Amino acid sequence: MTLPRQRGLTEQAADAAIDTACRLLRLPSIRNEFNDIADRAVKDQMTYRGFLAELLMTECDDRARRRSERRIKAAGFPREKSLRAFDFDANPNIDAATVHTLASCEWIKKSQPLCLIGDSGTGKSHMLIALGTEAAMKGYRVRYTLATKLVNELVEAADEKQLNKTIARYGRVDLLCIDELGYMELDRHGAELLFQVLTEREEKNSVAIASNESFGGWTKTFTDPRLCAAIVDRLTFNGTIIETGTDSYRLASTRARAEEHIAS
Repeated sequence: MTLPRQRGLTEQAADAAIDTACRLLRLPSIRNEFNDIADRAVKDQMTYRGFLAELLMTECDDRARRRSERRIKAAGFPREKSLRAFDFDANPNIDAATVHTLASCEWIKKSQPLCLIGDSGTGKSHMLIALGTEAAMKGYRVRYTLATKLVNELVEAADEKQLNKTIARYGRVDLLCIDELGYMELDRHGAELLFQVLTEREEKNSVAIASNESFGGWTKTFTDPRLCAAIVDRLTFNGTIIETGTDSYRLASTRARAEEHIAS
């Protein structure tokens, strides 16, 4: 389709031509924001180059935002969590400086692992999802899953002769977030399948896990001592370990609200 070009377009005709051109070129942000940007350009006496740069940067920024939203959605997080919403004062076991360094995602660039270890209610899952979200926003491919869900998927894939394909799919993402590792005992077959995923990713792509068990207690989940030791090795080599402690700040917060209610 060729747009008619002529000099001396009326404002109405020019707006219609811009709208049509933006649709053809797939520039939705410029189409939606053009009038406001044009009005600001007149008010601020922008040069033609400045006006064009403003239009193009608006489109670029919006495309980056949409890509980020798609990566976050593809990660499969169960809920929204951010570092900004995390209360570091409520859990002094977690060093804010360390977490904000992790938010730079340099560890993902280096394919290093991350382990969040602590009791329920100490912020492990919040931190796991928040750091995964930061990674997705910075352009990394992220996948979140519960440990038991991942193992069940691997077992089903093995039964359907799709194991290699499934392991390869989990191997491709830049960051694999595995939550609730250690909550349930895994049989040897399931543990071996999980080990295959970790081996596929070793020193190639990052794994971040959250567990309510210290490493010494992982023999409850991985009952084969040698396999347990190998999995711990895969998840800790050159990695970062954050111990979130044993005091549930969720429970403390609930108690504090209850006491305030009684007092009032």
